[in-house]
Amino acid sequence: MLFTDRDDAGRRLAEALRKYEPANPVVLGLPRGGVPVAFHVAHALRAPLDVIVVRKLGVPYQRELAFGAIGEGGVRVISDDIVRRGRLTPQDIAEVEAAEQAELARQAHRFRAGRSRVPLRGRTAILVDDGIATGATAAAACGVVRAQGAAKVVMAAPVAPPDAAARLAEAADDVVFLATPAGFSAVGQWYQDFSQTSDEEVIALLTRAASETPPPNPPKAPP
Repeated sequence: MLFTDRDDAGRRLAEALRKYEPANPVVLGLPRGGVPVAFHVAHALRAPLDVIVVRKLGVPYQRELAFGAIGEGGVRVISDDIVRRGRLTPQDIAEVEAAEQAELARQAHRFRAGRSRVPLRGRTAILVDDGIATGATAAAACGVVRAQGAAKVVMAAPVAPPDAAARLAEAADDVVFLATPAGFSAVGQWYQDFSQTSDEEVIALLTRAASETPPPNPPKAPP
Protein backbone atom coordinates (compact mmCIF):
# COMPACT_ATOMS: atom_id res chain seq x y z
CA MET A 1 0.00 0.00 0.00
CA LEU A 2 1.36 3.41 -0.99
CA PHE A 3 0.02 6.77 0.18
CA THR A 4 0.17 9.90 -1.94
CA ASP A 5 0.86 12.15 1.05
CA ARG A 6 -0.28 12.71 4.63
CA ASP A 7 -3.63 14.15 3.51
CA ASP A 8 -4.37 10.99 1.53
CA ALA A 9 -3.25 8.82 4.45
CA GLY A 10 -5.39 10.79 6.88
CA ARG A 11 -8.55 10.44 4.82
CA ARG A 12 -8.04 6.72 4.41
CA LEU A 13 -7.25 6.22 8.08
CA ALA A 14 -10.36 8.19 9.03
CA GLU A 15 -12.54 5.67 7.21
CA ALA A 16 -11.00 2.84 9.23
CA LEU A 17 -11.75 4.74 12.45
CA ARG A 18 -15.40 5.59 11.70
CA LYS A 19 -16.57 3.06 14.30
CA TYR A 20 -15.31 5.39 17.03
CA GLU A 21 -17.40 8.39 16.00
CA PRO A 22 -20.33 7.54 18.35
CA ALA A 23 -17.89 7.55 21.30
CA ASN A 24 -17.18 11.28 20.83
CA PRO A 25 -13.41 10.75 20.95
CA VAL A 26 -10.52 13.17 21.23
CA VAL A 27 -8.00 12.87 18.38
CA LEU A 28 -4.35 13.46 19.27
CA GLY A 29 -1.67 13.93 16.63
CA LEU A 30 1.98 13.17 17.29
CA PRO A 31 3.92 16.17 16.01
CA ARG A 32 5.01 16.95 13.61
CA GLY A 33 4.05 14.52 10.85
CA GLY A 34 1.14 12.93 12.68
CA VAL A 35 -0.83 16.17 12.92
CA PRO A 36 -1.79 16.48 9.21
CA VAL A 37 -2.99 12.87 9.31
CA ALA A 38 -4.85 13.43 12.59
CA PHE A 39 -6.49 16.58 11.20
CA HIS A 40 -8.46 14.55 8.65
CA VAL A 41 -9.35 11.91 11.24
CA ALA A 42 -10.69 14.55 13.64
CA HIS A 43 -12.67 16.25 10.87
CA ALA A 44 -14.28 12.99 9.76
CA LEU A 45 -15.16 11.95 13.33
CA ARG A 46 -16.39 15.43 14.33
CA ALA A 47 -13.85 15.28 17.15
CA PRO A 48 -11.59 17.85 18.84
CA LEU A 49 -7.96 17.77 17.74
CA ASP A 50 -4.95 18.23 20.01
CA VAL A 51 -1.28 17.27 20.05
CA ILE A 52 0.34 14.68 22.24
CA VAL A 53 3.91 15.81 22.78
CA VAL A 54 6.57 13.25 23.64
CA ARG A 55 10.35 13.46 23.44
CA LYS A 56 12.80 10.62 22.85
CA LEU A 57 15.70 10.34 25.26
CA GLY A 58 18.83 9.75 23.19
CA VAL A 59 22.05 8.11 24.33
CA PRO A 60 24.48 11.07 24.70
CA TYR A 61 27.11 9.72 22.30
CA GLN A 62 24.55 8.25 19.86
CA ARG A 63 21.52 10.53 19.87
CA GLU A 64 19.53 8.52 17.35
CA LEU A 65 19.53 5.56 19.77
CA ALA A 66 16.77 6.18 22.28
CA PHE A 67 17.01 4.78 25.80
CA GLY A 68 13.53 6.03 26.59
CA ALA A 69 10.96 8.76 26.10
CA ILE A 70 9.05 11.31 28.17
CA GLY A 71 5.66 12.92 27.74
CA GLU A 72 3.37 15.48 29.29
CA GLY A 73 2.07 14.68 32.74
CA GLY A 74 5.44 13.45 33.97
CA VAL A 75 5.26 10.15 32.09
CA ARG A 76 8.58 8.47 31.31
CA VAL A 77 9.39 5.18 29.58
CA ILE A 78 12.93 3.87 30.07
CA SER A 79 14.61 0.87 28.41
CA ASP A 80 16.71 -0.71 31.16
CA ASP A 81 18.43 -2.87 28.55
CA ILE A 82 19.73 0.10 26.51
CA VAL A 83 20.69 1.97 29.68
CA ARG A 84 22.72 -1.05 30.76
CA ARG A 85 24.31 -1.70 27.37
CA GLY A 86 25.08 2.00 26.93
CA ARG A 87 26.65 2.17 30.39
CA LEU A 88 24.61 5.27 31.18
CA THR A 89 24.98 6.76 34.64
CA PRO A 90 22.12 8.31 36.61
CA GLN A 91 23.71 11.70 35.86
CA ASP A 92 23.70 10.96 32.11
CA ILE A 93 20.01 10.08 32.27
CA ALA A 94 19.13 13.13 34.37
CA GLU A 95 20.95 15.56 32.06
CA VAL A 96 19.31 14.22 28.90
CA GLU A 97 15.90 14.13 30.55
CA ALA A 98 16.19 17.72 31.84
CA ALA A 99 17.07 19.01 28.38
CA GLU A 100 14.24 17.11 26.70
CA GLN A 101 11.76 18.15 29.40
CA ALA A 102 12.46 21.79 28.60
CA GLU A 103 11.99 21.15 24.88
CA LEU A 104 8.78 19.23 25.54
CA ALA A 105 7.31 22.16 27.47
CA ARG A 106 8.40 24.61 24.75
CA GLN A 107 6.86 22.54 21.97
CA ALA A 108 3.57 21.99 23.77
CA HIS A 109 3.18 25.72 24.41
CA ARG A 110 4.16 26.65 20.85
CA PHE A 111 1.95 24.13 19.09
CA ARG A 112 -1.16 24.99 21.11
CA ALA A 113 -0.62 28.75 20.65
CA GLY A 114 -1.88 29.48 24.16
CA ARG A 115 -4.86 27.11 24.10
CA SER A 116 -5.37 24.71 26.98
CA ARG A 117 -4.84 20.99 26.55
CA VAL A 118 -8.05 19.16 25.62
CA PRO A 119 -9.22 17.25 28.74
CA LEU A 120 -9.03 13.48 28.32
CA ARG A 121 -10.52 12.20 31.57
CA GLY A 122 -13.16 9.60 30.82
CA ARG A 123 -12.79 10.04 27.04
CA THR A 124 -11.70 7.76 24.22
CA ALA A 125 -8.34 9.07 22.98
CA ILE A 126 -7.26 8.23 19.42
CA LEU A 127 -3.52 8.76 18.95
CA VAL A 128 -2.48 9.30 15.34
CA ASP A 129 0.96 9.29 13.70
CA ASP A 130 1.98 9.32 10.04
CA GLY A 131 3.68 5.97 10.53
CA ILE A 132 5.36 3.84 13.16
CA ALA A 133 9.07 2.97 13.15
CA THR A 134 10.17 1.45 16.46
CA GLY A 135 6.99 2.31 18.36
CA ALA A 136 8.89 3.76 21.35
CA THR A 137 7.45 7.25 20.97
CA ALA A 138 3.96 5.93 20.32
CA ALA A 139 4.14 3.70 23.40
CA ALA A 140 5.17 6.67 25.52
CA ALA A 141 2.25 8.63 24.09
CA CYS A 142 -0.14 5.86 25.11
CA GLY A 143 1.24 6.11 28.65
CA VAL A 144 0.76 9.86 28.66
CA VAL A 145 -2.92 9.75 27.75
CA ARG A 146 -3.58 7.03 30.31
CA ALA A 147 -1.96 9.22 32.98
CA GLN A 148 -4.20 12.06 31.86
CA GLY A 149 -7.27 9.95 32.55
CA ALA A 150 -8.34 8.62 29.15
CA ALA A 151 -10.85 5.78 29.51
CA LYS A 152 -9.78 4.09 26.28
CA VAL A 153 -6.58 4.45 24.24
CA VAL A 154 -6.53 3.77 20.50
CA MET A 155 -3.29 3.94 18.50
CA ALA A 156 -3.70 4.52 14.78
CA ALA A 157 -1.32 5.02 11.87
CA PRO A 158 -1.30 4.37 8.14
CA VAL A 159 1.65 1.98 8.33
CA ALA A 160 3.69 0.08 10.93
CA PRO A 161 6.13 -2.84 10.92
CA PRO A 162 4.65 -6.05 12.34
CA ASP A 163 6.89 -6.17 15.44
CA ALA A 164 6.11 -2.57 16.46
CA ALA A 165 2.41 -3.13 15.76
CA ALA A 166 2.46 -6.11 18.13
CA ARG A 167 4.17 -4.10 20.88
CA LEU A 168 1.68 -1.26 20.54
CA ALA A 169 -1.21 -3.69 20.78
CA GLU A 170 -0.03 -4.22 24.36
CA ALA A 171 0.33 -0.49 25.09
CA ALA A 172 -3.09 0.53 23.71
CA ASP A 173 -6.60 -0.84 24.10
CA ASP A 174 -6.97 -1.03 20.33
CA VAL A 175 -4.70 -0.45 17.33
CA VAL A 176 -5.67 0.49 13.78
CA PHE A 177 -2.99 0.23 11.10
CA LEU A 178 -3.88 0.25 7.42
CA ALA A 179 -0.75 -1.72 6.51
CA THR A 180 1.77 -3.80 8.46
CA PRO A 181 4.22 -4.82 5.73
CA ALA A 182 6.94 -7.34 6.45
CA GLY A 183 9.44 -5.56 4.21
CA PHE A 184 9.53 -2.40 6.32
CA SER A 185 12.62 -0.22 6.50
CA ALA A 186 11.31 3.35 6.95
CA VAL A 187 7.98 5.15 7.11
CA GLY A 188 8.87 7.38 4.18
CA GLN A 189 9.11 4.46 1.75
CA TRP A 190 5.31 4.10 1.93
CA TYR A 191 4.63 7.69 0.83
CA GLN A 192 5.08 9.32 -2.57
CA ASP A 193 5.45 12.69 -0.79
CA PHE A 194 6.94 12.51 2.70
CA SER A 195 8.25 16.06 2.91
CA GLN A 196 8.89 17.41 6.40
CA THR A 197 6.01 18.98 8.32
CA SER A 198 6.90 22.37 9.81
CA ASP A 199 5.98 23.79 13.20
CA GLU A 200 3.99 26.46 11.38
CA GLU A 201 1.89 23.84 9.58
CA VAL A 202 1.16 22.07 12.87
CA ILE A 203 0.09 25.33 14.52
CA ALA A 204 -2.09 26.28 11.55
CA LEU A 205 -3.87 22.92 11.48
CA LEU A 206 -4.52 22.92 15.23
CA THR A 207 -5.83 26.49 15.07
CA ARG A 208 -8.07 25.64 12.12
CA ALA A 209 -9.39 22.51 13.83
CA ALA A 210 -10.17 24.47 17.01
CA SER A 211 -12.28 26.94 15.03
CA GLU A 212 -14.03 24.33 12.87
CA THR A 213 -14.80 21.51 15.32
CA PRO A 214 -18.59 21.08 15.40
CA PRO A 215 -20.51 20.17 18.55
CA PRO A 216 -20.15 16.47 19.36
CA ASN A 217 -22.89 14.12 18.26
CA PRO A 218 -25.33 13.31 21.06
CA PRO A 219 -24.78 9.87 22.59
CA LYS A 220 -26.74 7.18 20.81
CA ALA A 221 -29.50 5.51 22.79
CA PRO A 222 -28.84 1.87 23.58
CA PRO A 223 -30.80 -0.58 21.38
